Amino acid sequence: MYNFISLKVKCHECGKSLMDHEKLVDHETSIKLHIKIGKNKGTINLSSIYGSYNYICDIEIPDSQIAEFYCPHCQAQIIEEDKCKICDAPMIPLTIDMGGVVSICSRSGCKNHTIEFEDLSVALKKLYQEHGFRGRYYPKDLDLRGQFDKPKVEKVDEVKEILETGTFLNSYCPHCKKSLIEHNMLKLKIVDYEKKDSGFVMLSPYLNVYSTKSTIFLKENKPVSDIKCFHCDASLMIEDKTCEICNSSVAKISIGARTRLINFYICSKKGCKWHGLSENDLYDIRLEDSMEW
Repeated sequence: MYNFISLKVKCHECGKSLMDHEKLVDHETSIKLHIKIGKNKGTINLSSIYGSYNYICDIEIPDSQIAEFYCPHCQAQIIEEDKCKICDAPMIPLTIDMGGVVSICSRSGCKNHTIEFEDLSVALKKLYQEHGFRGRYYPKDLDLRGQFDKPKVEKVDEVKEILETGTFLNSYCPHCKKSLIEHNMLKLKIVDYEKKDSGFVMLSPYLNVYSTKSTIFLKENKPVSDIKCFHCDASLMIEDKTCEICNSSVAKISIGARTRLINFYICSKKGCKWHGLSENDLYDIRLEDSMEW
């Protein structure tokens, strides 16, 4: 969806922006913080691109050392109670302008970082506005709230948004809201209750591209027992909908489309290529070459 995502952050204490427009990192506006390691104090400029570990600092940062970070405006220390799940160092929370928190580990060399949005739908909308979606940009004066709570009803003869074959489907768990994309593949946990076995299936995240691989044996033309989120382990199977081709049970995930999250259904039977949308989303979105049309 994006070549990169550049985050804008502010101090969680005073609310002032931490963005430095003069000193660039990765050719983008950087995040400016004061830093302290032992008795040494200085200034560090972190990359604002999520997933980049580049920085510029005017003091030496020894590998594996834990640093303290301070707001350059109010001088408050930036720290949270949660510890890094990899190295047990304190995590450093930075408030995201679009609502939410990105946390980085305070230990030099540790690449652990997390991001949480207060409202994922609103965050996606703002990301579309700033970075574009499939080459299109949305006006910034649109109301961001309310439109995600109820379906948009249009006249039947109006042109629908088409998700074209080959569109990359940014996919999320409808329960924990975490991304189901890993290494550019849609990753799902598969459970086989008969054999008391479980593993993972990796699906192509591109619409109507059906390449897959799995860590357990899946019989052709047979539904799996359960499909789960590999983050929170919640079942993605639903009871009120079945496959419109083979009548097997289906799983529901969330995908980013038309500036909001929509429900996307996939069949649980190995080899069945059916997938579809909810009735509400059919008002303004259709899938190119979908079996529903």
